[in-house]
Amino acid sequence: MQISFESKPQIRDWDFVVLLFYKYVKIENPTEFLENHRALCESLNIKGRFIIAHEGINGTCEGTPEDVNEYVKTVTKDPNFADMHIKYSQGTGTSFPKLKMKVRPEIVSLGLGQDDIDPNQITGTHLKPSELHSWFENKEEFEIIDMRNDYEHAVGHFPNSVLPKLKNFRDLPKEIKNLEHLKDKKILTVCTGGVRCEKASGYLKSQGFKDVYQLDGGMVSYMEQFPGQNFNGAMYSFDGRNVIDYDGKSHEIVGTCRNCGQKTENFTDCKNNSCHGQFLECKDCLIKYGKIYCKDRCDAHLNPFSRLFKRIIRFLA
Repeated sequence: MQISFESKPQIRDWDFVVLLFYKYVKIENPTEFLENHRALCESLNIKGRFIIAHEGINGTCEGTPEDVNEYVKTVTKDPNFADMHIKYSQGTGTSFPKLKMKVRPEIVSLGLGQDDIDPNQITGTHLKPSELHSWFENKEEFEIIDMRNDYEHAVGHFPNSVLPKLKNFRDLPKEIKNLEHLKDKKILTVCTGGVRCEKASGYLKSQGFKDVYQLDGGMVSYMEQFPGQNFNGAMYSFDGRNVIDYDGKSHEIVGTCRNCGQKTENFTDCKNNSCHGQFLECKDCLIKYGKIYCKDRCDAHLNPFSRLFKRIIRFLA
């Protein structure tokens, strides 16, 4: 499924367009593929992040409508990518500071090595956003498992979805025991654009889960078709926009500040520059306290005197 400029003419009216896509397809020489892809992006002034592996490509990037259109036309001329599901959203021109491409063993990692899941061999049944909407409308009995990280879920999610304790996607095998009670239920795996839930649904099937679906095109595809319906909050975007929505910012904010509990969709980076962790901190607290350490990783490694000093500063403020 592709959403083209022809089928969505408003894309042409945006100043900048962000693409989100992936494809599980065998790439014989990822390094050569990367160099050719880099040359294409540089020729069109496309910026973004790409992961390339023997198992396929996972990318998100930004450019002008004209440049993005030419990029899509060129990429999809390759029969391996002709049916790649590409998602479009409105950009800012600053969503990505530069072009970054990496060759990795997997485009998303479950950490299973030779036992890794090949979605072309085993995966859940693809469920179209329109079909999921019907499930909601008809009050179908099913369980949603959100395959994203905790901070993504915090700013927006499907109601009543199950969130495994995943700091990283590769934590799923360790968490599978906590999902055992869902083995005989109808399961729908979801994530941002589909790349994680496609592999995750295959992993669940390999572990004996019987009735497994995956949301085709991910949450962004559902939100685009049904803005403000059956989804709480906004979508974490992994780029300079931080969050995106499709309902004109009329949605209810569900994210809360880690410091004061105030409703917010403002993300901040961990004070530890080597951590790269993100969490919700409202703008008032950011002004009041400045950057702080993320709760679960860096804060735990502060010495007791540093933790006491932090509490005193917060109390005095």
